[in-house]
Amino acid sequence: MTDAEKLLWSKIRDKQLKGVQFYRQKIIGNYIADFYCPKTRLVIEINGGQHYSAEGEEKDRLRDEYMARTGIRVLRFSDREVLENLESVLEKLWRGL
Repeated sequence: MTDAEKLLWSKIRDKQLKGVQFYRQKIIGNYIADFYCPKTRLVIEINGGQHYSAEGEEKDRLRDEYMARTGIRVLRFSDREVLENLESVLEKLWRGL
């Protein structure tokens, strides 16, 4: 896990956020989600620099479309956002649940 993933995981594991269970590295179809909450059908993705290239953005778009077709919502945050503004990320997650 990246530092950002470790930090976020420390705040959402063990039902710390609204009492819901998250799983790390959850296989969904042909993809591996960073974090997944089955109760709310929510995937959380933490994006590093590779996601901001044209190729990375296209892969993310296809992945998000697949998730949407299966009834799963995706929330994406940058590594930097998690590391520098964790409270804001947690607030967005709280609202998203």
